[in-house]
Amino acid sequence: MNGAELVLVRLAGAVALGGDERLERAIAEVLAAKVDPLMVDEAILMAIVAVGFPRTLVGMRAWRKVSGERPVLSEAKDPVSGATDDQRPMTSDPSTDYTRHAEWTADGERTCRIVYGSNYERLRQTVRDLHPALDAWMITEGYGHTLSRPGLSLRQRELLMVAMCAVLDVPHQLHSHLKGALHAGATSAEVEAALEAVIGELSQREQEQARQLLKRVII
Repeated sequence: MNGAELVLVRLAGAVALGGDERLERAIAEVLAAKVDPLMVDEAILMAIVAVGFPRTLVGMRAWRKVSGERPVLSEAKDPVSGATDDQRPMTSDPSTDYTRHAEWTADGERTCRIVYGSNYERLRQTVRDLHPALDAWMITEGYGHTLSRPGLSLRQRELLMVAMCAVLDVPHQLHSHLKGALHAGATSAEVEAALEAVIGELSQREQEQARQLLKRVII
């Protein structure tokens, strides 16, 4: 995991937890590391699947205020790799075009299958049993509309999910995304580094629990 990715991981944790000082410190790190603003935008936008609109809006507001950066539009060659054709000042975003609903669903099914591997069908059934709407939203809005966007690779997004799930104390989801990061191409060392980057925000109990989950995944 390179320096830009590491500070984005810490930013993801800060967005998930909230707090003005925490966010300002994380954004200062991002600016010092000269991270591509498009990557920062995407790191904050994707937080919506973990923490919802309130924390995501607060995080984006802090980023805009401190950095002065405005949104840029990225057209993707490959949503999984994050490679892009072009970047230009944003006047609209493809994600506002809801005629692409079927495309987002297909993207979401593909992305979710990568993250969950052999557990994909069981996940879908489990979530459908909780509520069919949750399954539909998870695939189309979560894994498709949000996590399949260009600007970050799936590997990078899963490392950010590790950070957010860790600080939110949701061990079941943390376990899934520790494995998901590996499925998306992260190394064991990168997954461990993502967890350690935010471990100081956890209680002693949460730290022990997170490290035990990591051991179960990488051994």
